[in-house]
Amino acid sequence: MLTIAALYHFTRFDDPASRRGPLLDLCTAQGVKGSLLLAREGINGTIAGPRAGIDAVLAHLRALPGCAALDHKESWSETMPFGRMKVKLKREIVTMGQPDVDPTARVGSYLNPTEWNELLASDDVALIDTRNDYEVAIGTFRGAIDPDIRTFRDFPRWWEENRARFQGKRIAMFCTGGIRCEKSTNYLLGLGENDVFHLKGGILKYLEDMPPEQSLWDGECYVFDGRVSVGHGLVPGPYDSCHACRRPLSPEDKLRPEYERGCQCHHCASEYTDADRARFRERQRQMDLAEARGERHFAG
Repeated sequence: MLTIAALYHFTRFDDPASRRGPLLDLCTAQGVKGSLLLAREGINGTIAGPRAGIDAVLAHLRALPGCAALDHKESWSETMPFGRMKVKLKREIVTMGQPDVDPTARVGSYLNPTEWNELLASDDVALIDTRNDYEVAIGTFRGAIDPDIRTFRDFPRWWEENRARFQGKRIAMFCTGGIRCEKSTNYLLGLGENDVFHLKGGILKYLEDMPPEQSLWDGECYVFDGRVSVGHGLVPGPYDSCHACRRPLSPEDKLRPEYERGCQCHHCASEYTDADRARFRERQRQMDLAEARGERHFAG
């Protein structure tokens, strides 16, 4: 059984590039795979590996300046959900494109899953899903407002266009693991909103802790690894991922005439050129050959 650790932490790294090499070397030595992002504002990512390897990487991260309080959420998988280990340098660990946003200064009020349910029972609360459209499509909280955004960078524009709708409301926001709400609640506070709340630990913590019979969540939660989706108890769900556009696909979606394994789905059939599709078909062919040899292709 492999341990999967989803983590993020906002802190100030003066020289994030100097952290990359040692971190990548440690992950490789410990048999840990996944993706970690380093920026001047902190670290973000999801990794998977043996228990001892995950513990070693987490200990290394918590020893970095300002990271002693780094939190993480765990789930488990019988198979490795990542093909390789990547440690990337980025301008932001989650891209919002708002240079004045600083979650280390202040964020909205945290609520645990039980407190979250209690808040959502109130009539004066506007519940906003800060995730991307393809994530919202497979599951969200009952009554949540979907901004219908393609990327998190689009959220500030959506808020500016819609903020008048929420005058006099308390704002409750949520995302997968909590990182996007760290930024979005700081952003709203900076604009003068006062009653701003977010779900501590995000949807993943809620699905881990909240019994299904008391849950306000409907559907599956999209995750950015090979599991594609999880449900209550963080049990992997039925969704697959389109290898062209990375949108989640249900078993029924894969029966549609537009679907071609590794090449396209009904979401993206009109989004790529013939040259793109030829490249995708060759990638899938290489993946199939690697699988036949008992190997895993790097793109898988």
